[in-house]
Amino acid sequence: MDALRLILLAYMELGFMRQGDEVIVPANTFIASILSIRHCGLTPVLVEPDIDTCNIDIGCLERHITCRTRAIMVVHLYGRVCWSDELERIAERHGLKIIEDNAQAIGAKWGGKRTGALGDAAGFSFYPGKNLGALGDGGAVTTNDHALADVVRALGNYGSREKYVHEYAGYNSRLDEMQAAFLEIKLRYLDAENRRRREIAEYYCRHIVNPAIVLPATNGSETVAGDERNVWHLFVVRTKRRDALKNYLKECGVETLIHYPVPPQDQGALKDLGYSGSAVSDAIHEQVLSLPMSPVLTDSEVSKVARTVSRYNAFS
Repeated sequence: MDALRLILLAYMELGFMRQGDEVIVPANTFIASILSIRHCGLTPVLVEPDIDTCNIDIGCLERHITCRTRAIMVVHLYGRVCWSDELERIAERHGLKIIEDNAQAIGAKWGGKRTGALGDAAGFSFYPGKNLGALGDGGAVTTNDHALADVVRALGNYGSREKYVHEYAGYNSRLDEMQAAFLEIKLRYLDAENRRRREIAEYYCRHIVNPAIVLPATNGSETVAGDERNVWHLFVVRTKRRDALKNYLKECGVETLIHYPVPPQDQGALKDLGYSGSAVSDAIHEQVLSLPMSPVLTDSEVSKVARTVSRYNAFS
């Protein structure tokens, strides 16, 4: 969240944004994406998700753009790249920045280019549970905009470029050296671990056979394992009786999580947004369930998950 907030604050310091301006953001995301906008005095404009990808519906973007819109924040949710040529055309047509929330998709690629290098700037998370996780909290900003990078660095260091000289009202928001050292080593294994995630996802997609379960969309690829547009931070299925499936899997020794049980617009922190939600967003939050996904899963564990989900009887 700090990474996203620093990007937005830097754009404000550079005069591209000012308080009250609007930033488009997906309605189906972790609340941090939206809070980063609110904390800067900017206005989040929530856009409906696509039911198949759970990412922002790019076809709905343009109807939400106003004279106050300054940026589109895309979230590569669950590890799936959220990008298209149409997204780029929309941003160019309206003079908007594209900011990537790349907390869940580090290492993914679109058109041969990695996430975090697709838009104007990107925020990363190194929370321990991420594909590239530290041993504590951490994050990073990437951008090819040298002026933006200069201001972001200063803002994260008390607003200072030079020691004891403070140009901006900045923050103490720096990655500590120990976490950086851990990450430098773990980065060497990121691509291999992402390949393992894709292998597990392909196994699930091939071996989970249950009419009550909607599997994640696979981008139309022949093989999930070879599709670099998804690094499968999470493997999220949908079912109408989600809680029943969750309880059944728990009884069978399979742990699951819900990402996320409450939509952002229904959180008390965002009750003044005035966003009433949509049937798509509501369905996603009522039906999603994350199955075990980690590069350390063994083949036998992956097989057990697939067999157990396939045996689930939604009507028992």
